[in-house]
Parts: sequence; structure tokens; C-alpha cells
Amino acid sequence: MSRTAAILLAAGSGSRMQGTVTDKVLAPLAGRPVFAHSAAAFMQSAVADLYVVVYRDQRQMMELSAYTPTPSVLVHGGRERQDSVMNALMALPADIEHVFIHDCARPLIRAEQLVALHKIVRREHAVVLAHRVTDTIKEHTVLGGTKGSDARLRTLDRARLWAMETPQVFSRELIVRAYARVADRGRHITDDAQAVEQLGHPIALLENAYPNPKLTTPADLAYLEFLLARPPTP
Repeated sequence: MSRTAAILLAAGSGSRMQGTVTDKVLAPLAGRPVFAHSAAAFMQSAVADLYVVVYRDQRQMMELSAYTPTPSVLVHGGRERQDSVMNALMALPADIEHVFIHDCARPLIRAEQLVALHKIVRREHAVVLAHRVTDTIKEHTVLGGTKGSDARLRTLDRARLWAMETPQVFSRELIVRAYARVADRGRHITDDAQAVEQLGHPIALLENAYPNPKLTTPADLAYLEFLLARPPTP
């Protein structure tokens, strides 16, 4: 029987919080730490047989452990997000077949979404939670590279644009192979799907009808509190 692991990323520095909190994944949100909301959703969904929690330092590790589901493995994070993910992948037991990768600064994931993602990954081998882009997005290109150079705007077709969220879920073999290529070629990536894209492997999308913002700035805490207080309607 195949087993599934959930990598819970909590090692980010939170520099854009401007010192308003000492650790954004431990910041209080609706009566419990931000990290605890993600952990609770995973426990409710029962999709994971093992949790790999990626922490920043010993102090944070001790505080996270109080909210970490079991069974779990604690892994020290790396310099960049991609380094943290690679550290976590290296810590997986050999019998893990599928892997959730989740940024715990997104505390509004829902158990039913995790169940749906788990079902899709077993069929498609790669799936990401995402939402449609509703703004008009333009690509800005500066020609010549010097002050006063000609600048051009190009409107992108928003019908084809999706904003990536987490969790992102993969077969273990696929995501390990994808990150090995990233390391071999010295690439910098900003999400896990980007690593898989470089293999040319198709990635399924699960549209998220609910808000799932990432805690990045101080204003985001108030917004997350507001979302948690309102009825859960899509």
C-alpha cells in the first residue's frame, strides 16, 4: 500500500512582516498559531501518513512541535525555499509514493481540498491548488537597459493565467527527479511546479473557489482574521 507524506514549510524568514511579529507562522490567528491552522486541516483530511516539518531554528522547532501532527520528522530548513524542500525530500522514507508540499504561511487550506488533491495526484502525478487571475496583467519590457530607454507594455491573456497556491502535490519519484535537475543546473525556482515544468511533465490544476492568501505583510493578518470569522462560502 502506498503512503503519502506532507511537507509543511515553516522556515521562512518573514522579512516583509517588518518586525511586527517575531515569527509569522507562530503569530496568533483566531486563537492559535498560523502554523496550527494548516496542521489541523491536514489532520482532519487524513491524507498524510507522515509529516515532515521544516523549521528555521531550534527555538522555532520547539514551539512548532506542540502543534505538529504525528508521526512526524523535523528537518532544518535551507537558505532558500528550494533548499528547504530538497532537505525535506531527502528525509522521506523509501515507501513514500506521493508528497504534498505546503507553505504554512497559507493557513486557510481546507480538508476537502486536500482530499481532492490526493485523489488527483494518484491519477495525474502532479497537481497544484490555484485560482484564476482576475486582474488585467501586463508584461513590462525595458528596451536598451538604460535610463530613458523605450519601455513597452504587453497585455497578457488573463483567461490563460492562474495564480499558484499551495499545497502542490506530486508523485515522490517525479518531484525528487525535478529537484535533482534544479540542483544540477543551478536554477532558482519560486514554487515546486516550476521544477516539474522543467521536465516537461504536465501538471493538473485544482481550482480553489475559496480565498487562500499567503501571510506576507502585517496587513495580511487582519485580512486572514476577517476571512476566518466569516461564513465559509465560495
